[in-house]
Amino acid sequence: MALFSFSFSSFCLTIFVIYSSLSLSAESRVSPIAPISSLISKTLFDSIFLHKDDNACPARNFYTYESFVEATSSFPAFGSTGCSATRKREVAAFLAQISHETTGGWATAPDGPYAWGLCFKEEVSPQSDYCDSSNKEWPCYPGKSYKGRGPIQLSWNYNYGPAGKALGFDGLKNPDIVSNNSVIAFKTALWFWMTEQKPKPSCHNVMVGNYVPTASDRAANRTLGFGLVTNIINGGLECGVPDDARVNDRIGYFQRYAKLFNVDTGPNLDCAYQKSF
Repeated sequence: MALFSFSFSSFCLTIFVIYSSLSLSAESRVSPIAPISSLISKTLFDSIFLHKDDNACPARNFYTYESFVEATSSFPAFGSTGCSATRKREVAAFLAQISHETTGGWATAPDGPYAWGLCFKEEVSPQSDYCDSSNKEWPCYPGKSYKGRGPIQLSWNYNYGPAGKALGFDGLKNPDIVSNNSVIAFKTALWFWMTEQKPKPSCHNVMVGNYVPTASDRAANRTLGFGLVTNIINGGLECGVPDDARVNDRIGYFQRYAKLFNVDTGPNLDCAYQKSF
């Protein structure tokens, strides 16, 4: 009996870690089993985002379950790669990261600080227009701001441009669509999650174990796990700093959501000792 006392979740985690040493393509392990709704029902979605539609949240009624499901249909590898636990863990990690980016929670908030994801749809009081004028491939359009918008808080012209090209809208001339169209908003977050931007791997490949660290990654202690996803998203500001409050907030969301999905979080939750890309 003791020989078989491990959980299926732990077994999948073992497979998840083994995958990280292989160079298989994501496509070779995409499961056609089920759409995202088989992993996360509307009931579960609503229990994750308990307060997103409160009057206190500026994004009230914007981030709907239906918009999320529709957006995922454009990214069939999301939540369908690997075994059941790996798929659930990826979805939990994605929802945790977008929750931190859009949080309305605070330490003593009702139901706790990690019940307040998706409260905002655009950055409050941006410090600049996020235009990198040195980027000639994706030149800024006069009068437009590329501040954080949507679940991942898409920022900078060099992200709006390629996101729009990939998703079928003009991200440079019409960045406001990300905070006006909920399906497009979710799609931009999923685009960022699924897209490799070298030297960074994609968040997706990290969470499904498809990430193969380079010599530079190993030297920088960029190890497989949720902490590496944080590094991809905002490592320049948050990683390499022990006990960073922003990193801890991301982890708190992930731990809560992993429990709701009934999976473990996997290894290396923080990026305290990782160098940023």
